[in-house]
Amino acid sequence: MRMRADPELLADRIEALVAMRPRVLVGIAGAPGAGKSTLAAAVAAALRARRVAVAVVPMDGFHLADVALDALGRRGAKGAVDTFDGAGFAALLARVATGEETVWAPAFDRELEQPIAGSIPVPPEARVVLTEGNYLLLPEKPWNRVRALLDEAWYVDIDGDLRYSRLVERHVRFGKSRAAAEAWVQAVDEPNAARIRPTADRADLVLRGE
Repeated sequence: MRMRADPELLADRIEALVAMRPRVLVGIAGAPGAGKSTLAAAVAAALRARRVAVAVVPMDGFHLADVALDALGRRGAKGAVDTFDGAGFAALLARVATGEETVWAPAFDRELEQPIAGSIPVPPEARVVLTEGNYLLLPEKPWNRVRALLDEAWYVDIDGDLRYSRLVERHVRFGKSRAAAEAWVQAVDEPNAARIRPTADRADLVLRGE
C-alpha cells in the first residue's frame, strides 16, 4: 500500500493499533537521506499532541564505534550493513516489545560520529515505540528478527536526486568538504541505498516522502 508521508494520517493509523494492544512497535525504513528520522520525529510529535506516550529508538545507536571499525578495517565503509550491531539492535527491540521495564537504548551523536550508550529511555508507560533506520526490512539474519518484532513497518521513498543532494549537504554540515562528501555518497551511501531499495516489498506501507 502506498500513501503520502503525512504525520497526522500516520498518527491516526498508529492510534488504531494502540486501541488493540498495550504497546505498538513501528519501524520506519528507507535509504540513506530518505527522511526517516525527520518523519519519526514528526509522527512522535503528532502522537504526543494527542497525549499518547511515545519513545523513538533510532537504529543508528547500533553503529559500531570507530575503534571497532578500525580493528575490522571497515571505518571507510561506515554505514554499511556490517558496520552495525544488528543482533544487538534486534535483542534490544525484543526487550522493548515486552514493555515490562525501562530499557535504555543507545543514541548516535552526529557531531562525534559515535554511538552513545544508555541515552534514550523507553519507559513501560510508552504506548508507542518508533524505530527508524536503513536496514529494518532486510530478510537475512539477524535483521529478519527486527521485522518480526514490528507491528507495522513503513518504507520512505523519495526522489533520488533530492535524496542524493540531502546526503551531500548532511556530510558537509558535519565537517566534510564538498568533494569528500560527494565521494562518500557515491562510494558508501549509494551502494547501501541499492541494497535497501528492494526491501520496500516487505513494508506494510510505502510512503511518498518529500
